[in-house]
Amino acid sequence: MPELPEVETVKRTLAKYLIGQKIIQVSVYQETVIKIPDVNEFKNEIINKTITDIDRRGKYLIFGLSEGYKMVIHLRMTGQLVYGEKTMPVKKHTHVIFELSDGRELRFTDQRRFGRIWLVPEDELLGVSGLCTLGPEPLRDDFCWEAFQSQLSKRQTRIKALLLDQSFIAGIGNIYADEILYRSQIHPERKAASLSKDEAARLFSEVQSTLKEAIAHRGTTFSDYVDGRGEKGTYQNYLNVYQQLGKKCPRCGADIERVKVGSRSAYYCPGCQK
Repeated sequence: MPELPEVETVKRTLAKYLIGQKIIQVSVYQETVIKIPDVNEFKNEIINKTITDIDRRGKYLIFGLSEGYKMVIHLRMTGQLVYGEKTMPVKKHTHVIFELSDGRELRFTDQRRFGRIWLVPEDELLGVSGLCTLGPEPLRDDFCWEAFQSQLSKRQTRIKALLLDQSFIAGIGNIYADEILYRSQIHPERKAASLSKDEAARLFSEVQSTLKEAIAHRGTTFSDYVDGRGEKGTYQNYLNVYQQLGKKCPRCGADIERVKVGSRSAYYCPGCQK
């Protein structure tokens, strides 16, 4: 599933090309992708809307549109949102095509069909499923160390599971939770409240630095993820533990291991993450 660095990369890629464009036509080939409103209303309402800005909240993309509307897109596991020429071959599993005023298209493709699109008036934005319960954005100025430390001290949840909790921090998934914990030298099964102040401080710092580094490399591509121009990310070449089972830890040389935390796998170094 695209996580914060991948969605942020898609946002930045598309913003360069889409802001100021008008949507002149839309074709919907898989109606279940449109969550709100019904498909006919969606097609009627979105035509002739101008894209005024593109934002990200957690793993959601939020398109500001003229006349006070917002279009929200969640890529879920295999969603892709790619801008390009009309002459591009139409991929299998292309579910929505937006025709734009510059003669190009924005295409939403999703093999697993879990991705969703909402079109709502701006004052109804928090009614979009999942948006209103998101925790703080880890790369914004208001991501506060004091609040972070306070929340950790109250939680008996295992730290890997807590990092995946979107109401605790928005945007982190399996890949970056494992990498953040490795860089912080914290075992994924530690309870959050057991962390010392120094460990919590390292974790807070590594949440930000790991995500920033991943964005600089345009995200992680194992299979489906591409940016807004169809280009793969490269951060998979810099991963320390995620999906590195049996390989040597680059820091201490121990073999990378895997453990289940809830229903999720967690990759870690038994030498560095006690």
